Amino acid sequence: MTMLKMQPVQQRDGARLRRYYQDCRYQLCEYSVGTKLMWRTTLHPAWAEVAGCLVIRNEIDGRVMYDYPVPGPGGDEQAALQAIEDDCMERGVPLVISVVPASKICGLLARYPYVTVSDIRSWRDYLYYSEDLRYFTGRHYAGQRNHIKKFQKTCPNAQFRPLTAADAPAIERFWEDFAQEFPKANEPKARRELELAKKMLRLLDRSWFLGGGMFDGDKLIALSLAERCGETLIIHIEKALYSYPGVYPALVQSFAQHYGERCRWINREDDAGERGLRTSKLQYGPAQLLSKYCFEVRTELQANVPEIPVIKSERLELSALTEADLPAYNALVLDSERNRWWGYDDVAGLGGPVEEDSFLNVARRDFAAGLAVNFAVRLEGKCIGEAVLYRFNYRGEAELGCRIARDYAGSGYGTEAFAAVADWALYKAQLSRVVAKCLRENEASRKMLASCMRPCGEDETYYYFEKKV
Repeated sequence: MTMLKMQPVQQRDGARLRRYYQDCRYQLCEYSVGTKLMWRTTLHPAWAEVAGCLVIRNEIDGRVMYDYPVPGPGGDEQAALQAIEDDCMERGVPLVISVVPASKICGLLARYPYVTVSDIRSWRDYLYYSEDLRYFTGRHYAGQRNHIKKFQKTCPNAQFRPLTAADAPAIERFWEDFAQEFPKANEPKARRELELAKKMLRLLDRSWFLGGGMFDGDKLIALSLAERCGETLIIHIEKALYSYPGVYPALVQSFAQHYGERCRWINREDDAGERGLRTSKLQYGPAQLLSKYCFEVRTELQANVPEIPVIKSERLELSALTEADLPAYNALVLDSERNRWWGYDDVAGLGGPVEEDSFLNVARRDFAAGLAVNFAVRLEGKCIGEAVLYRFNYRGEAELGCRIARDYAGSGYGTEAFAAVADWALYKAQLSRVVAKCLRENEASRKMLASCMRPCGEDETYYYFEKKV
């Protein structure tokens, strides 16, 4: 289990991302090169290819979120989800899968026993039938048709044509004209979006971006930038000069006629919660508002264990570590000779100098973060070892480890503590499976695990065991 080797999304990565997005049928604007590039200073997206799928990790205001995997031909979505889960466990971050398309909801609900799902209104994309925007037929489009007629009467020679990189001078003049009319010049959010739009229009030399503009003679008075993803044409940018009444619906229709014939759907993205933008997009009669579901996944530890309990067995008591345990606990953790079987270097894991309470603080932080629960193994009140339940995989499984101080080895305390925590995990914490492993050369651990769990595999390094409900 390792962290994903991901790299930040850069312009040069566009072609690699398009291998997945060009046939993607999720319909949502986030599953496009344009959104990843235009909003990369907000989303901070990083990407990797896993099991034939594109995996994107975003970091928004310090919070890590993953897109749902986008499979290529023969891609394995379940393996990609497993890689995302492993990445979260290794990084010690919550598992959040965001902008999930509706078609993937049932699968994720079946996969994750404990999950909170949200559907934020301002995130929803406006999806239109391509035919509707190409022809504006029907009574509900009377307003758009009237606006276009007025525009054509005022600018009888106006024409739409595709934009290419060669149109850079006309595009720069358009931005100068637009700045003179921009009604939101004093709004930081709007100014930032405008600057991002300008940068995107400089990428018309990329084959996957589709640009178009309305010209009044040689003057560019409206422009749009889009990208085809599956059967959906995703509109990333639509801008028009306010001094040309009716040019906006004229641009929408002309762009749809030119680029939308091969697409069934046109996505004009979300409204970001802006009232004016919402009113405008609704007036064009969307076929539906596409929800973007956010899955915040919890483990059984996070959902069912508000505090570390007391577990009692025949001879032992297992409970939370305390300051009174520091001498015995530190001696246990720093016994490097015995801990060669432990499989983890506690000192290296600190990433800093060893203080008296360093290891206790790590255990407490891990529990607070929902990553692990550390039990002190007590004999007549004295800490003689530790049992740790960790690597909660979000799907009802966790790994269990146990170590006993050298002065108490050989008396069956490890087996007793291990069995007690495994039973608690299955019947109180509500896990469905507890797993464990030991190094092949550790015969004592193999016998101990075999006495209370079922063997379930081996490789060159480990023997593996499991216990199920």
